[in-house]
Amino acid sequence: MLHTAYCQQGGEDSVYTQECALLEKEHQVETLVFRNNKGVKGALQFLFSIWNIRTARIIKKKIREYQPDVIHLHNAHFAIGPLVIRTAKSERIPVVVTLHNFRLLCPSATLLISGKLFTDSLRSSFPWQAVFKKAYRDSASQTLWLASIMWFHKMAGTWNMVDRYIVLTDFARNIFIESGLGVGAQYFSVKPNFVEDSAQLQRAPAQHFLFVGRLSEEKGIGVLLEAMKQTGLKLRIAGTGPLLTHVEKVAAQYRNITYLGSLRKDEILAEMKACSALIFPSIWYEGMPMTIIEALSQGTPVIASNLGAMSSMIRDGHNGLHFNVGEAADLIAKVGYWMQLEEAQQAVYRQHARESFLSSYTAENNLQQLSAIYDEVCPHPQ
Repeated sequence: MLHTAYCQQGGEDSVYTQECALLEKEHQVETLVFRNNKGVKGALQFLFSIWNIRTARIIKKKIREYQPDVIHLHNAHFAIGPLVIRTAKSERIPVVVTLHNFRLLCPSATLLISGKLFTDSLRSSFPWQAVFKKAYRDSASQTLWLASIMWFHKMAGTWNMVDRYIVLTDFARNIFIESGLGVGAQYFSVKPNFVEDSAQLQRAPAQHFLFVGRLSEEKGIGVLLEAMKQTGLKLRIAGTGPLLTHVEKVAAQYRNITYLGSLRKDEILAEMKACSALIFPSIWYEGMPMTIIEALSQGTPVIASNLGAMSSMIRDGHNGLHFNVGEAADLIAKVGYWMQLEEAQQAVYRQHARESFLSSYTAENNLQQLSAIYDEVCPHPQ
């Protein structure tokens, strides 16, 4: 299992750690984690990630020592670099890559620029529009270099050397298949993220909503605050991020909005079990939000933007509700609809939320899916 850890730990890091622990239940697992640096060292990592010979040598040495049946790569950017794929193939080791975002297709990774969906890069031979819009770190030069790395390895055939890509939703699979990446549909498998089942389903009816996540523009926090200011309905917010000051200011002005700060995992699950519904107003496609999976594990319905992963994870009228992305008025309408439902009707939503988790997002299901993917790509003795 290979991974580049982010400077600030995020969802991809958590998924990597979870999957390693899960696989160790039935497999022998060797992990190798590299870390992105800041400052000059980070800049050098970024510059040399196009053909990182040093890291490739370390990985080749590990391959020869451990002799793995398969290599599973999560994040290659930037301390590892795409050369690891070619290194593994030179050692005749199958390679599986989990695509947590869309960086192979666009330097933005999120397909979101300046708060708006951006899909111009998906089918272009080179993402010039992303460069002009400074999609990566608001820098044209850095965006150009990142785009050049991805383009170079597409031209060199590196992306076609991967034996199987894991994507998190059917939505993401379709985007990659229909893009200009040039990798066949048969090389993409859908496997969602998972959480351990910690639910204690006895719960008292609640009258407030909950938001858990990064306090940032792409997470739709602005839409959420605008809607809840007008409804007067109670909202509790957990998380931190660049819009923290704004959230604190609004919470101080509106008594129905409470800011909880950054919570521990057990505290988040307790809040999810106590709320009436989770609101997930993200304005970008998302990979597969762990927050939604955690809510479903607690039998908590989700009111989510009708976009990307949220559209497939949440079935409108079944385990939650959809509202039009970025539209505060429609969010107001949906929370109003939710509050007028009888308790028995809300209980059906809660039951469906829990069933959604059990059918798709448990650790047991995930282990079976991962093992099946490895079996498919590993050569079997005759």
